[in-house]
Amino acid sequence: METGRSRPSRALLSRLADHLDVPVRHRNALYVAAGYAPAFERSRLDSPRLRLVNQTIERLFEAYEPFPALALDADEDIVSMNRGAALLARDLPARLLEPPVNLMRVALHPDGLARQIVNLAEWREHMLGRLYRQMIHSGLPSLRSLYQEVSGYADTHVGTGAVVDDSVLTQLHMRLFDTEIRLFSTITTFGATTDMTVAELSLETFHPADDHTAKVFRKALEARTEPARPAG
Repeated sequence: METGRSRPSRALLSRLADHLDVPVRHRNALYVAAGYAPAFERSRLDSPRLRLVNQTIERLFEAYEPFPALALDADEDIVSMNRGAALLARDLPARLLEPPVNLMRVALHPDGLARQIVNLAEWREHMLGRLYRQMIHSGLPSLRSLYQEVSGYADTHVGTGAVVDDSVLTQLHMRLFDTEIRLFSTITTFGATTDMTVAELSLETFHPADDHTAKVFRKALEARTEPARPAG
């Protein structure tokens, strides 16, 4: 196969791609180069074909409240969020919330969440490391441009907060709701899909790192969803 005297089967190409962790968007090129039809389609997220995916995300996000949950595409743009995530974004300037809303910009821009992050130096290193790994793995020019942009933000707030060094997880330590909260996150992806849009979706959920944070979010969401009471 390496010398071109033998043609690899489609199954072998799939095994090689899995073993080498080839991004889905590059696998079609691999199949086409070997003489096979592309294996993955790309659908709009709001298309009828992805109705089941959207319904699943909606159910998961609703069940996860009051804690924040986000759906992100390959460019780290936020395509969906629950009410818990909206609480985090409530004090952001309008220009950072103009579509497409990008998580990296929201988190690291000096006028974004960076103003409220206590351990900004630690969180900035975590987010930039994550973005760098995704940039290298995917090869996307858009992520390279995004990395150059957000890594160049003025670090006027960096170094003003202590590192959370008593945890096995990198925590997000923020000033919010007139108090301080601590969160950590997990990321989930869809498996066994033949659609590139779905394969590149990731669901990021933020978990309370202590009881105080859990109580703060429950109280904040209850206050926001409480029906208006008549005056008098």
